[in-house]
Amino acid sequence: MSTIITVALAGATGNLGPAILDQLLNAGFKVTVLTRTGTNHSFPSSVHVAHVDYDSLDSLTDALQGHDAVVSTLATVAIAVQLRLVQAAAKAHVKRFIPSEFGSNTLNQKAAALPVFADKVKVQATLAKEASSAGLTYTLICNGPFLDWGIMVGFIMNLKDRSIDLFDGGDRYFSATTIATIGKAVAGVLHHPEETANRAVYIHDTATTLKKLSALGKKATADKPGEWKENVVSIEDLYQQGWAELKKPQPDPNGFIFNFLKTSIWGDGYGNHFEQTDNALLGIKEMSDVELEDLVNGLAK
Repeated sequence: MSTIITVALAGATGNLGPAILDQLLNAGFKVTVLTRTGTNHSFPSSVHVAHVDYDSLDSLTDALQGHDAVVSTLATVAIAVQLRLVQAAAKAHVKRFIPSEFGSNTLNQKAAALPVFADKVKVQATLAKEASSAGLTYTLICNGPFLDWGIMVGFIMNLKDRSIDLFDGGDRYFSATTIATIGKAVAGVLHHPEETANRAVYIHDTATTLKKLSALGKKATADKPGEWKENVVSIEDLYQQGWAELKKPQPDPNGFIFNFLKTSIWGDGYGNHFEQTDNALLGIKEMSDVELEDLVNGLAK
């Protein structure tokens, strides 16, 4: 496969998009940001902005002409848009598509069966079909939960309230990655198109446990009022509660989405501890214990 130079980025303004954009620019790629017609966002002067109608296959195909790769960070709920973007990439003869995975190991059979990942599985199937017929290649990036963001917003642990949920006791290892490192992985994939074609790559900054993070969080917030609280939570209970909510006539997404996400990360057999990674290939250095502690200390300030 020839060198990838020009990259179109869909979804450059969310939690992850800006970090990917920064890393693509730092790595020397020529980047076009796809943004919905009528929106007005500010990007670095070196970035080309293409206003598109995400509901139009022709609009997307026109915007992707001349690009070597597409990176999508579009929300998973935008399944129709993401599928249309894949179709447009194939029509525009794009070489590589990186879909909006960036999370749990959806290649794991148990994880893939969780309803929260149904749309991602559909995108994977569409990419595999296009790869076999249209010449479009793809890479799925599995990175576990966002390590820094997950702590910052209280998803992994809550430093503000000095608490953490220990799922099934908190001794199970899981992989997690900072947003900046995910951006570096995207650039690394595009620099190694042959080695990363039509497969998933697995990355992490660290493989740790909630018990270990709890000790770091307790230490980092020792000067704050209140006692450090550890809440032991059953993954099976969380899983069943998610299904109970989903089966209601009008289910509340907040009552099942996070239940299934947490099941995929901290449940047994869901493949979110990446014992073999592509870190070395993609130029990612695993965090030391000191660096992980420094990260937690910095987020506690």
